[in-house]
Amino acid sequence: MPGNPEAVPVKMPGGGGLRALNYMLNVAPHDGTVLTMVTSTAPMDQALGYLKAPNIDLRSLQWIGNMSDENYFLVTSRESGVRTLEDATKREVQLAGAGALDTQQILVAVCNSILGTKFKSIVGYRTGAEMNLAVERLEVDGRSTTNLPALFATRPDGAAAFHALLQAGLEKSSDFTNVPLLRELARNPEQKIVFEFLSRAVSPGRPVATNSKVPADRIAALRRAFDLAMKDTQLLEDAKRQNLDISPWTGVRLQQVVAEILDTPATDSARIRQAINAGSSEGPRAK
Repeated sequence: MPGNPEAVPVKMPGGGGLRALNYMLNVAPHDGTVLTMVTSTAPMDQALGYLKAPNIDLRSLQWIGNMSDENYFLVTSRESGVRTLEDATKREVQLAGAGALDTQQILVAVCNSILGTKFKSIVGYRTGAEMNLAVERLEVDGRSTTNLPALFATRPDGAAAFHALLQAGLEKSSDFTNVPLLRELARNPEQKIVFEFLSRAVSPGRPVATNSKVPADRIAALRRAFDLAMKDTQLLEDAKRQNLDISPWTGVRLQQVVAEILDTPATDSARIRQAINAGSSEGPRAK
């Protein structure tokens, strides 16, 4: 970045969710000195009316870049005996999950209502490590993840210990082309609307943004610095060592995708909510 400024990570209660967004939009200086990594599901929640914060509008953010073009996978263990989506239509398949409003719950609800699967999210696990342990202990049949290589690394037999049933994203992962892609499973225009929305909504894995009144020249400098950082040799080596995916989007592309999500027509949003409510094991979500 111009001037080689020092970057200071700032931790705060609720820093990963609505509190962080409220701080960015309404408290933090609008000069480009404050960045945040937005919860990836926030644009989807706003488009569907699930973002219960009238003072927050993600259209007010200026998007700097996305660190990872992630696909969202539903995965079962070898011991579960559930190897395919078809298997998941024949009996209840329990998946370890985090919270009641997370991406996994939305994805499994859509699969249940449209594809006839019988997924059930078992929520309350605080970390990925807890979910992995639950799968290993056979407390659940599987879990969701955006990082299959990291999941495979948790078992001595690696990929052979798991079955990837489905991936949601804009395109198939080049490393897992044999795993069905959600947006390719639509059988009619109504299903296509739901699957396309969800595929677009889950794809920005680690989006970075700043607030609304930052001057255009500073936004350009931040976006250029982000793009250069995503090509940095040391960063890429560190990410590889930790099995972290770096597949960045430019700020321009991220701004466009977020706008497409937020501009979902009201009739489509209603259809998507209907599909989620119909397949949810937790009952309907509020509009």
